[in-house]
Amino acid sequence: MSKSTNLLLKCLSKLPMNCWLVFTLITLGLVSLSEPAYADTLDKAPAQLTNSLIQIDKAASKGDVEGVMQFYSPSFIHGDGINYQTMEQALDKFWKRYPRLRYKTKVKSWKSKGNFIIAETITSIIGLPSSNQDKLALNATIHSRQTFMRDRITHQEILSEHTEVTSGIKPPKVDIKLPQQVKVGMSYYFDAIVQEPLGNNYLLGKVMQEPVKLPQYLKPSSMNLESLKAGGLFKIGRAPDTPGNYWVSAVIVRSDGMTIVTRRLRVIK
Repeated sequence: MSKSTNLLLKCLSKLPMNCWLVFTLITLGLVSLSEPAYADTLDKAPAQLTNSLIQIDKAASKGDVEGVMQFYSPSFIHGDGINYQTMEQALDKFWKRYPRLRYKTKVKSWKSKGNFIIAETITSIIGLPSSNQDKLALNATIHSRQTFMRDRITHQEILSEHTEVTSGIKPPKVDIKLPQQVKVGMSYYFDAIVQEPLGNNYLLGKVMQEPVKLPQYLKPSSMNLESLKAGGLFKIGRAPDTPGNYWVSAVIVRSDGMTIVTRRLRVIK
């Protein structure tokens, strides 16, 4: 093991793991009403809806918190327990850490009911390495459902998410295998496979499962990394006994880079 690799393993043996946990705060995820009225084709999507999404993407790409929040109702409710005030606070902190993000949202489907429009969207977020000492780059894809009243978002729910944070000269390319949902108490397989041959490199890694709750958005978590004997992480997890949404995250560290991948796991009865 080289001197530089030894130093890397020592420095990264305990890594803060909060950097991806606020990704869902900057996307359009949301709760639908219980009884949708009818579905419409995308080419008939209301101009007000598409214009709002375009303006939100533009404001988010500029890191304009005030510009984004004007599209959220003061009584806004998120499925993860976030309200208007906590979202505004988290956005400000997040965009200071990642100042070079670019957002692009596409409408997957939409429904209308009275004064409400319910839209499922796919948001892609691409972030170039930040100028701070972390040099972190970010890529995320969020599938969400949102409820609009006029041009204000009143409810949000994240249906699925995949986020990836990388750092270093050559971050490991990691392929993730995880079911989107499992039943309470059931076992599930989680694989984080490094695609490149190991060669003489050494890997550190760890898997973490956390409930999607408000404290995790704003407060750092940490994990102790372990030396990996194989080309990735291969774990059998157990779904909690309580239904809900959980983050399953993997960190892979190599001498020339680091990759953190997070996916959302839905636990049902």
